[in-house]
Amino acid sequence: MTTRVVVVDDHPLFRDGLVSLVSSMPDMELVGSAADGPEVVDLVARVATDVVLMDLNLPTMSGVEATARIGKLADPPAILVVTMVDDDDTVVAALRSGARGYVLKGAPGEEIAAAIRTVAAGGAVFGAGVATQVLAMSTTGSPIAPTDFGDDLTSRERDVLALLADGASNAQIARTLDLSLKTVQNYVSRILDKLQLSDRTQAALHARDRRLR
Repeated sequence: MTTRVVVVDDHPLFRDGLVSLVSSMPDMELVGSAADGPEVVDLVARVATDVVLMDLNLPTMSGVEATARIGKLADPPAILVVTMVDDDDTVVAALRSGARGYVLKGAPGEEIAAAIRTVAAGGAVFGAGVATQVLAMSTTGSPIAPTDFGDDLTSRERDVLALLADGASNAQIARTLDLSLKTVQNYVSRILDKLQLSDRTQAALHARDRRLR
């Protein structure tokens, strides 16, 4: 299955580089490119798109706002933020606006291509150098109080959520807590249901917010 990709960046050279990268991938199809927020929102509204490579620092309308507007479209594509910005506030704002992943502009082409495939498949991905800032929680080893993540979570569910917030995969959580992969998947599903969250990225952000208060 071919992944249809739109590239948006206000810097012509970098935009052309991403266009070339996407065009060189046999499992991807470039369906358009844009230089600012309004342009990409209009483009995605008109053209069937699976993934948008989104710069955050755009003229006229920020990438965060463009991400939020695209998310309100019928059957919106996945947004993969590709940017030089690596501060906490911007990362969290992009994720809260609906971005499914975040990689730095300095990442190798292979890493960006892999990230495109991951978010196209419904996953979430964070580039090296920003994952810790976005998802890492305090690792002091202190017990997690029920009020940290939600009063309705069981002790084991809080353990799973804490590891999820550290950026651990289901397989890593299973190894750490000596559980089966299926059991971890069931725990994650129950956590999302109890907290009324849509995916593990939102759960990690929820946990991060509660721990930093």
